[in-house]
Amino acid sequence: MMKIISGNSNRPLAEAIGGYLQTPLTLAVVKRFNDMEIFVEIQENVRGQDMFVVQSTSFPANDHLMELLIITDALRRASAKRITAVIPYFGYARQDRKSGSRTPISAKLVANLITHAGADRVLTTDLHAGQIQGFFDIPTDNLFAGPVFVRDIRQHNDVANTVIVSPDVGGVVRARALAKRLDCPLAIVDKRRERAGESEVMNIIGEIKGKSCILIDDIVDSGGTLVNAAEALLEEGAKDVSAYITHGVFSGGAVSRITSSKLKNLVITDSIQPTEAVKVARNIRVIPIAPLIGEAIGRTSREESVSSLFE
Repeated sequence: MMKIISGNSNRPLAEAIGGYLQTPLTLAVVKRFNDMEIFVEIQENVRGQDMFVVQSTSFPANDHLMELLIITDALRRASAKRITAVIPYFGYARQDRKSGSRTPISAKLVANLITHAGADRVLTTDLHAGQIQGFFDIPTDNLFAGPVFVRDIRQHNDVANTVIVSPDVGGVVRARALAKRLDCPLAIVDKRRERAGESEVMNIIGEIKGKSCILIDDIVDSGGTLVNAAEALLEEGAKDVSAYITHGVFSGGAVSRITSSKLKNLVITDSIQPTEAVKVARNIRVIPIAPLIGEAIGRTSREESVSSLFE
């Protein structure tokens, strides 16, 4: 039998997933002692159950990661049959390689921690780098928000006059996959810093004049890259610029930076629980990802194909 349990990172998403699957969340206490140690108590029998732990490693990332590890350990010690870590936003994914001398590969370290805590599988959404699946020594499914975005883009945009844009060269594969689904042309923002201390020069590769441009990416953090890319596209003659981005991290003054920018719309999923500032922002819209994750959880529990969701 399948059961779902949630940490504190995004309880509304966990409840929405439970609602989709018609499965109430498992009763549990996840609290802190006075010195901020995390304490977990599972308040119902989970022996022999197929357990799914829903927990993003969003801000505060280390607290939420520790909750995930302790919940997993508690389930293992309570004799759960199988434990799947459902991580809608895998926060350490940007540290997927040595960026310089004597720097860590933190994504691999976190993968090891999750495995050693007792997880049998991992289910995540739009990993920053797909190769992180190989960092885990347990089965790992990387879901794509693409189908959710495709439906929304068709509902709210004139697809015939739309160009899909990657905000940098590194995101071309993601943007191309979406452009192919929508049968839209693709453009790329090529950022270059000619000399140290000079601002970045943005060249647009592709025809965007008079077109509605949609920027596609996996993470919006400070919002700087997104805002600069939108301005560059408009300067090159784009009709308007929107963005579809899976994970709304929004650090620092990102929300105010985006609301005061020339972006027509920024659409994100609720893989990270939206703050009040995000909810009231004039040009930010949140679309639910619970049906996608819920369907993947259901298929995993029934031992059915998950990849067929994206074919």
